[in-house]
Parts: sequence; structure tokens; C-alpha cells
Amino acid sequence: MSANATTSTPTSGKEIHIPTLALNREQAAIALSLSPATVDRLTKRGLLKLLRATRRPLYSVKEITRFLRETTAEIPAEEAR
Repeated sequence: MSANATTSTPTSGKEIHIPTLALNREQAAIALSLSPATVDRLTKRGLLKLLRATRRPLYSVKEITRFLRETTAEIPAEEAR
């Protein structure tokens, strides 16, 4: 998952790429192809962990990646057809 934000500095006008490190609830839901309510349920069950460093709840991109890695099952070749 490589989410990047592009911004330009006011003085130079040059574009710089800033990697996205955390997602809000709605962004996490989009990244996981889930509803925001499902993200809330996963958080309440302890399957997704929030960053509490700010007033707004955020999910780190690393946490989203960990969740996907740990909860994704491989589909046997016979079932994938």
C-alpha cells in the first residue's frame, strides 16, 4: 500500500512527495474495502489498533498492512477458478 500526497512549496513551486503515514477512519475503510462501521467493529474487537498520539483517531499504514497480512488467507488453486 503506497499512498502518497503531493504538495508544492509556496516559495519554490517544486512538487515534493510526502508519504502518507496514517489514515483516518474513512480512509482506512476505503483502503480495506470496508465500511467505516466495520472498521469501528474491528477496532473495538482489537483487530485494528488506533494511534492515539493526536486528538483524532488515526490508523497507521503499517497497522493496515499488518492487519491485511495477518488476516488474508490463501485461496487454494481449485477454489480460485
